Amino acid sequence: MIRVSEVTSMIESWAPKEIAWERDNVGLQLGNPSNTVRGILVCLDVTEEVLAEAKKRKANLVVSHHPLLFRPPHKLLAGDPVADCVSMAAKFGIDVYAAHTNLDFTAGGTSFALAHSLGLRDVDFMVKSYKTKKKVVTYVPPTHADSVAGAMAKAGAGRIGNYDACSFRAEGIGTFLGNERSNPRVGKRGKLEQVEETRVEMIVDEWNVGATVRALIGAHPYEEPSYEIYPTENISNDHGLGSIGQLETAQRPTSFLRLVKRRLGAAALKCGGRMTGMIRRVALCGGSGSELLAEAIRQKADAFVTADVKYHSFHDAGKKILFVDAGHYETEFPVVRVLARRIKEFIRERGSTVPVVVSRRSTNPITYV
Repeated sequence: MIRVSEVTSMIESWAPKEIAWERDNVGLQLGNPSNTVRGILVCLDVTEEVLAEAKKRKANLVVSHHPLLFRPPHKLLAGDPVADCVSMAAKFGIDVYAAHTNLDFTAGGTSFALAHSLGLRDVDFMVKSYKTKKKVVTYVPPTHADSVAGAMAKAGAGRIGNYDACSFRAEGIGTFLGNERSNPRVGKRGKLEQVEETRVEMIVDEWNVGATVRALIGAHPYEEPSYEIYPTENISNDHGLGSIGQLETAQRPTSFLRLVKRRLGAAALKCGGRMTGMIRRVALCGGSGSELLAEAIRQKADAFVTADVKYHSFHDAGKKILFVDAGHYETEFPVVRVLARRIKEFIRERGSTVPVVVSRRSTNPITYV
């Protein structure tokens, strides 16, 4: 049996809610985290047609990229698209979850999915996040250093790139003087004690600091564990903006544009900037990403593919870069398949047979004529 909360926790362990744009609304939007999942439908947008498809395909959890409830509604009246979807989901017993800008800002997320759809290799963030890491330090008897560090690691501390349970340890002498209300595990109250201790340091994402400290305290043998939390300037390899990578073989602009159209299923492209030379290094941002144009140029990309590009932004590209607006739906839909694949893997690892399907409904509101 798989519960809604287990699926959402898995998604958020990959794309934490805390890295979402501050005005975004991500997470479970409708339903109950304790509900049992019978089927999952993954989509880009929640519409009445998508909810009808979910009911037909016996999916009682819809996982969407775009939030159904983006701005706080002041009223929900019949005839309003959002209100009608809320009513329909409640009627059908469908829970609705959204992973939006947190999925945009995470490794393997929206812009990475777009890059892999175009066959790029050596893909990395165009802009990496920083100041998302804290350092937690504690002092523990040497006999308990492994158990305390292990508890902190289980809570999410010590993850650096492809390595887990990373820590630094140093030996030293700790002192303490317990008052009449203390109950020291070592030594006596009212006497200044000196004991051998191990300093344990571990890096942790700022949203896991609370859980790490609770784990530290729970595993620590002292009545009053000492710990410190430090800010860092570390650049994160797990979170950032956009992506950038290399084509396997350099292409002329016209050939590259045909590739983009074919791989993304785009009916049309808007293009500007440099239409000469060869395209090898490509910058991307799924959805609205034109504000990253200057960074794409700075990183010497030959082309930049995104969506929702304004008229004057094409002027800004000048002769420096091929600038491509491939459509909001088209540049974000690849992540729907990636998200569905991750959920399927999670379900399979849990030994469950809950079906996970990608919506067959196109929710693209734009028609090209």
